[in-house]
Parts: sequence; structure tokens; C-alpha cells
Amino acid sequence: MSTGFDVHENRHRLKQLADDGDEKLFENRDSVECPACGGRFERLFVTRKATTTFPENDGSRFCLVRGASKIYVFRH
Repeated sequence: MSTGFDVHENRHRLKQLADDGDEKLFENRDSVECPACGGRFERLFVTRKATTTFPENDGSRFCLVRGASKIYVFRH
């Protein structure tokens, strides 16, 4: 199941912070809504990798969305 979220469609509203080819990190600059919960997210992490590790965070809520070939992690 895909949510229809498209990074390229929203690219002008996001600031890319990192890209290593398999993983990308974006900052939400224009109140883009999270496709999982409908709320505004602050950061978006996108990966093609099967596994990844997140550093300890400040307790912020996460939403996960599985696309056709990627996983999207929205931090609120």
C-alpha cells in the first residue's frame, strides 16, 4: 500500500539536509502535512536500506509510511 507521498512533488517545500544515495534527510519549510496522521512534521528521513539505526532523540513523535520502494520517517 502506498500513501501517494512524493518527495519530488513536495521538493520546493522541503530543504534537503543530507543525501548519501541510500538515505536522505529533509527539513519541512512550508507546513507539509504528514500522510500518516495529517499533522505538520519537522523532519523527513527517507531510506532504501533494509535496516537503519536512529540516534537517541528528544522524545519527538515519529510516523512511518511505507512506499513502493522506500520507507518515509516523519518526525513531529
